[in-house]
Amino acid sequence: MNLPNHFELLATDGAARTGRLTTPHGLVRTPAFMPVGTAGAMKGMHWREVRDAGADIVLGNTYHLMLRPGAERIAGLGGLQRFTGWGGPMLTDSGGFQVMSLSELRKVTEKAVTFRSHIDGTKVELSPERSIEVQRLLGSDIAMQMDECVRLPAERADIERAMQLSLRWAERSKRAFEAAPDGYMLFGIVQGGDVPDLRHASARGLIDIGFHGYAIGGLAVGEPQAVMLAMIEETVPALPVDRPRYLMGVGTPEDILEAVARGVDMFDCVMPTRNGRHGMAFTRFGQINLRNARHVDDPRPLDEESPWPAASGYSRAYLHHLVRSGETLGAMLLSEINVAYYQQLMQGIRDAVASGTFEDFRTKTRAGWARGDIAPR
Repeated sequence: MNLPNHFELLATDGAARTGRLTTPHGLVRTPAFMPVGTAGAMKGMHWREVRDAGADIVLGNTYHLMLRPGAERIAGLGGLQRFTGWGGPMLTDSGGFQVMSLSELRKVTEKAVTFRSHIDGTKVELSPERSIEVQRLLGSDIAMQMDECVRLPAERADIERAMQLSLRWAERSKRAFEAAPDGYMLFGIVQGGDVPDLRHASARGLIDIGFHGYAIGGLAVGEPQAVMLAMIEETVPALPVDRPRYLMGVGTPEDILEAVARGVDMFDCVMPTRNGRHGMAFTRFGQINLRNARHVDDPRPLDEESPWPAASGYSRAYLHHLVRSGETLGAMLLSEINVAYYQQLMQGIRDAVASGTFEDFRTKTRAGWARGDIAPR
């Protein structure tokens, strides 16, 4: 039950890949990092800054948007791209992660998830069919199947139950998506926690159903990095070579670099903007805490070699002052710097894979992080 393929693999270097994904709203270069605009906005950033930083695609959140302002309202206003002004490719999640994170407010049955809105306590039912309906109303280029995600560590029985339920919901999601216009995509989600044979069974089941792309879900939910990487190594070889592979909710620059080395094509995470709001910057020196007193009298920029103006044009002393003073501008500048660094990392990865130098790039990048920040003044 294969669907049309909109992904073109351009080059490989070991397991690392680079390619392009054609969507109704534009091309996506892979490996791609999707900044997260949860409620239709990128926290602390204008969409033009996200675009200027190099992002091809962003992520929106089905759960939050269906509650406020509402999927039907967004559809009436021209869809999520027009409503937000982003205009480019968008992926929406299914609401499955919120099923896990709102565990105190929800009930899971075969039919659907019933939960209380965190906004006003209203009772809401989210089924696979409604999840796809909401994502189609939003007009996202890539929709995700409805799934149940289990936080790790967990008992095998709980992981297997959620994985089998997710497979049944995958079939229902696929049927609900059949009326979508050509060019729009639906991705299946491999579940199975930290149990290899459950991961394999989930992948086989999803391939039998047939999707435009395949995500690896249920990771970066409390397990050590070594476990996450081991599950990627178990899962990626079981997925079709000619379809995009998306590691959901990941992660740090190191996580991304290591996942690319294992064959992953797409990523998303709130970390660049969330950490920026808390005074943390991602750079080629690793992560830097601008709250630290070492920066208080430092006239040097965060990174004089960075092509992003906020990283090379403001002193560390000024960024430190903004962060310690609680000025909104500090969160804005550091969010910009972080999103730009992530996109710079992705471009470096794509170039290295295309030129057959990925391992050299990986080694040099990790060495830069290991050396750490420049010496204080």
